[in-house]
Amino acid sequence: MSIYEEVEIEDFIYDEKTYTYTYPCPCGDKFYITLEELWDGEDIATCPSCTLRVAVIYEEEDLPPLPEGWDEEHSEEEEEGAVDGIVDKVKELAVSA
Repeated sequence: MSIYEEVEIEDFIYDEKTYTYTYPCPCGDKFYITLEELWDGEDIATCPSCTLRVAVIYEEEDLPPLPEGWDEEHSEEEEEGAVDGIVDKVKELAVSA
C-alpha cells in the first residue's frame, strides 16, 4: 500500500455532524476518515475519486470522544455485518454536504 503523504490530524477539517475528518486531495476531491475508524486504530484516509491515500498522524488522546451510546448502537450493527455500510453512508453524507 503506497501512501501519498503523511498529514497531521490538525490539518484535517472535522465535521461534527458526520464525525468525519476531511483533507483536500490533489485530484480535487477530499480524503476521508471517520472518527470511529481513528478510534479503531485506522490511520489511512482514502479519496473516493482516485487511488491516493494519506497516513493520518494523531494521538488517540487528542481525538474527540465518540457520541454517547455509540458503542451500544453500533455493536448490534457489527453483529449483523453492517459496519462497512455505516462507514460508506457517513462518507456519502460527507461528500454530499
